[in-house]
Amino acid sequence: MPSYLVYFPKNMKDNSSILIVDDEPNNFDVIEALLDCENYDLNYASSGSKALERLEIFHPDVILLDVMMPELNGIEVCKRIKANPLWKSIPIIMVTALTSKEDMAKCLDAGASDFLSKPVNGLELRARIKSMIRIKQQYDDLQTLLQMREDMVHMIVHDLRNPLTTILLSADLLSDPALPENRKPEKIERITRGGHRLQSLIDSLLLMAKIEAGKMVLKYTSADLNQICLSLVEDFEAIAVQKKLKLCLDLPESKPINIDLPVFRRILDNLLSNSIKFSPANSQIIISVEYPEVGGANISVADMGVGINEDIKSVIFEKYEIGTFVSNTSQLGLGLAFCKLAIEAHGGNITVQNNEPNGSIFTISIP
Repeated sequence: MPSYLVYFPKNMKDNSSILIVDDEPNNFDVIEALLDCENYDLNYASSGSKALERLEIFHPDVILLDVMMPELNGIEVCKRIKANPLWKSIPIIMVTALTSKEDMAKCLDAGASDFLSKPVNGLELRARIKSMIRIKQQYDDLQTLLQMREDMVHMIVHDLRNPLTTILLSADLLSDPALPENRKPEKIERITRGGHRLQSLIDSLLLMAKIEAGKMVLKYTSADLNQICLSLVEDFEAIAVQKKLKLCLDLPESKPINIDLPVFRRILDNLLSNSIKFSPANSQIIISVEYPEVGGANISVADMGVGINEDIKSVIFEKYEIGTFVSNTSQLGLGLAFCKLAIEAHGGNITVQNNEPNGSIFTISIP
C-alpha cells in the first residue's frame, strides 16, 4: 500500500558553507574576520577558473564572487555557474567596487542573486549571507518535497499492481474453457475484492493530503484482528502463489480492538508486501496475533527472507532507508517509515528482530 509521510522543512544549517572567490588573499582575510562569529565553513578560490574547478567537487550554500578579477572576471564566472544545472541553484553575491547602476544591472543579468559594494560592511555582509542561505534552504526543502512526491507516485503505481494482478489472473482463468463451473464464483469474488482494493487505494490519496498537511486524524472503530488477517491473506494469496510462497496464520481466540481500520490495514499490507518481496521461493510467511494480559494486541509478520543487518535495525524505519539491497527488487524506503508513523499515531510501536535461522519478524503493538 502507499506509504505517506509527513514532511517537515529542515532548520537552517549552523555550519553553512561559503565559497569566497577573490584574486586578492587579503580580501579573504577581511571576509573571514567579519564572519568570525558566524560558524560558517569558509572556502577560498583565488581565481574564477579555480572556483569552477572547486565546484566540480564541492557545492557551497553561498558564493561571494569578486567582479574585478584578471583573466576570467566575476561576470563571466557567474554566467558559467548559472549555465550549469548542478550549480545554478547556488546563490551568488557579487562583491564589487563598481557603483554605477549599469554595473549593478550587469551583475543581476549574469544571474547574481545579490551584490555588495566595497569596502564591505560587516553588518550588511552578515545580513545578506543569512538571507541567501534562507533562500538556498527553501530551494533545497522544495526539491526534497518534490522528490518525496515523486517517490510516493512510484509507490502508489507499484502498489496498484497487487490488486490488478489478482483481477487479471482471475479474469484469465474465467476465460479458460477448462475452468470448472463451480470455480467461477470464486474467481468472480476475487475480481470483486481486487476492485474494492483498487478503490481503497484511490481513496487513500485523500489521506495523503491530510498527512502532508500534518493533520492525521484517526477514526477509531472496534475491529476483529482475526478477520483482518484472514482478509489480508486472501488478498495476497494470488501474489504469494506466483512466487511459490505459503501464507500461514496463527490466530488465537479473537478479541475486539479499537483501531483506524483503513490505516491499520495499510500497515499490514506494507509488512506482508515486503515479506513477499524479499522471501525466497518455496518458503513460508507466518502472520500471527497475540493478546497480552495487560491489554492491546501484537501482530507479527515473520518471513524466511534476506533478513536485516544488525547495524541498520536502528534506522530501518527512517524514510528512504532501504536496508539490505536486493537486485531486481523495487526498494523506495518509504513503506516501513509509513508503518512507524501510522502505528505511533495509534499510540503503539513497531519493532524488528531476527527470524532464526534466517529472515525477519516485524511486530506491531497497539495498546
